[in-house]
Order: sequence, then structure tokens, then C-alpha cells
Amino acid sequence: MTVIDFSNKKSTSMGTKVYEFLKKEIVSLNMLPGKSISENEIAESLQVSRTPVREAFLKLSQEDLITVYPQKGSIVSLIDLDHLEETRFMREHLEVATSLLACELFNEESFQRITANLEKQEKCISEKKYKEFFDLDDDFHSIIFTGCNKTRIWNVLQNMMSINFNRIRFLSVSEELNTDLVIAQHHEIANAIRAEDKVRVEKVVREHLNLVVIDRQELNKKYPDFFKVVHPI
Repeated sequence: MTVIDFSNKKSTSMGTKVYEFLKKEIVSLNMLPGKSISENEIAESLQVSRTPVREAFLKLSQEDLITVYPQKGSIVSLIDLDHLEETRFMREHLEVATSLLACELFNEESFQRITANLEKQEKCISEKKYKEFFDLDDDFHSIIFTGCNKTRIWNVLQNMMSINFNRIRFLSVSEELNTDLVIAQHHEIANAIRAEDKVRVEKVVREHLNLVVIDRQELNKKYPDFFKVVHPI
């Protein structure tokens, strides 16, 4: 872990900077689920005091990104499949509604942005640049929301609901699970929006958002220690 340099964000508190850095590390799986972490180690590795680290830990624990065990220590939270399903459910319904709206509202600038994005996705997969592909995947969906003037809804999804969802997605991309299908579905969504084919748009978006269900089953088998055990009632 390296020293944080946020010299261009002077208005942001150090606690927020540490929080944002650690959140990215967790979502991108540089800090794996179940990994032990301590305030002292983080403060030392980032060369900051413990106060901003403590602030960051509090916020991360409130978002279920870390789990704090009093008198014992903290770990990166395991992936909660119940939370994952809640996010998938919400995203499916909101993205279907927004994509249907895009059939009516998308302008040529939005289509140009989405076409350029898809070209970059293809290039990243061919070059095995998975982090870049992950970001472009996010950008693809963001373009649809932005093109319908629903940017704030997308931001809420990203900031409040997508932590476990994004960790599964990043792990899926790293394992090359269904990446060709993901891109094919992105193309199909874009083509259906341009054709104003609402029936096709709804069908493909629902299929696309349900890929995470297939991926999580395979990933749970391969990385059982990454997932929270669900005990039957």
C-alpha cells in the first residue's frame, strides 16, 4: 500500500481521503474479503495519523465494508449474498425503467458516447485489462442514466447499494466469467435503444442484470471463504 497523494483535493478531509482509498481497495479486491486490517497498520502504511483512519473505519463499517469485532480487531467484510440480491433486484427494476426511457430520450451525443465506450470495452478485454474493463462497464450503464437525466439515481445506486454487487462483478471480470456475453449484451442493449425496441430492451437488460446470479454460484464454489455463510432458519 502506498502513501496517499490528494494534493489536488485540498477541500477534502483526510478521513474522507482514507475512506475513499480503502473503499477502492476493497471493491477492487486488493483487500480480500476476510482479510484482517488494523488502524495502526493502515495509518503506518499510508503515513497518516490514526484519527482519519478511525474515521474511515467507522464509515466503512457503517457500509458493511469492514466488520469490527470489539477487543479482537477488524476484517474486510465477507460478501453478503442477501445484500447482493437486494442490489440486483433494485438495479434490475431501475435499469429496465431507465433503458426504456432511453428509447425515447437518447440523442446522438449519447449514442456516440456509448459506441466509443463499447469500442474501448472490446480493446480492454482483448488486452486483459480487467480493471479498465470494470470501469468501462460502469461507464456504459452510467451513460444510459445520464442520457435520460437520471444521473442522481445512478449515483445513489453506486454510493449506497453496489458494494457487494461490484465486488462480485470485479471478481467475475478477473476470472473472465461471461465477459464475452457481457459485451454482447451491452451491444444488444445499445442497438435495441437505437431501434426504440422496448420489448427487446427490457428482455436483454433483465438477462444482463441476472448474470450476477450465475457468476455468484460459480464464485461461491471457488472462493467459499469470501462469502458470508447463510444459516437456514
